[in-house]
Amino acid sequence: MIRAATQADIPAIHRLIVELAIYEREPDAVKASHDDLAAALFGERPVAECVLAEQGGQVVGLALFFTNFSTWTGKPGLYLEDLFVMPAARGAGLGQALLVHLAGIALDRGYARFEWSVLDWNTPAIGFYQALGAKLMDEWTVMRVDGDALAALAGASVPHG
Repeated sequence: MIRAATQADIPAIHRLIVELAIYEREPDAVKASHDDLAAALFGERPVAECVLAEQGGQVVGLALFFTNFSTWTGKPGLYLEDLFVMPAARGAGLGQALLVHLAGIALDRGYARFEWSVLDWNTPAIGFYQALGAKLMDEWTVMRVDGDALAALAGASVPHG
């Protein structure tokens, strides 16, 4: 079963994000608190949405996404930030069901694209996505500025120490 997340799901969402970080070999990378997630998903100005996969009444998967925009099409797109299904629940079609659900949301909203990033070492995921019709955008490289570099770029000074 795929359903929209509610504020009561914040602990389960956080747990799955931590499990994803462990899977992606970044076990200490999650800094988001329950309050951060509640504000981002259900606050005054939500910046993301989340749908959950349940199996046997338990939340075992999530897809967290937000809207982006394509200047070339003049339309918004759906960007999938995180897709994760607990290892014990894999093989039951939940990952595909989450992606199908998001594709439906994108079409219903008139979006031009549905995009996400995948780690280049995650060949099982890449194969899975390609089998569903996704294509690698291998001429593009993801760029990121964060932490002190973000502050420096913005012209601010960040205290060190």
